[in-house]
Amino acid sequence: MSRIGKQPIDIPAGVAVTIEANQIIVKGAKGSMASPLFPTVSVSQEGTVLKVSCSDVKSKKNNALFGLVRSLIANNIVGVSQGFSKILELRGVGYRAQLQGRKLVLALGFSHPIEYILPDGVDANVEQTKITISGYDKQQVGQVAAEVRAFRPPEPYKGKGVRYMNERVIMKEGKRA
Repeated sequence: MSRIGKQPIDIPAGVAVTIEANQIIVKGAKGSMASPLFPTVSVSQEGTVLKVSCSDVKSKKNNALFGLVRSLIANNIVGVSQGFSKILELRGVGYRAQLQGRKLVLALGFSHPIEYILPDGVDANVEQTKITISGYDKQQVGQVAAEVRAFRPPEPYKGKGVRYMNERVIMKEGKRA
């Protein structure tokens, strides 16, 4: 039986949960999200607590879906109430970022600036060499952060590039004469 799936989910004040046949809808101050429900997994609400249960825990696939559904619902609840954020750090001479409306303009040492249009539900905040990406969908926030980092990942010789805050880059020693 899934250890994650067995844990109850607390519903904070200001969050409404609607359980339907094949999905669960979570609405809060930051937005609304839906998660799929599988035939072997069921969700019940008891006051301000959600409990996820699985009809067939012997199957490895159903056990995995049991934990997955619980994690998705918990992430949706945290997302619509508090939100998620990732902080990216620019390291390198002349590396900078600007926010122009819904467009993130990055100068990363190329001959041209890189323009990245932020998707709906994701916001960015730029402070000198730090970019904070925030939103209510954990997957989407992580995807946007990964796409921005992929424009210039940190290189192992000088450490220049875009990296996550507190990311440890293993530095290599250069050639010796």
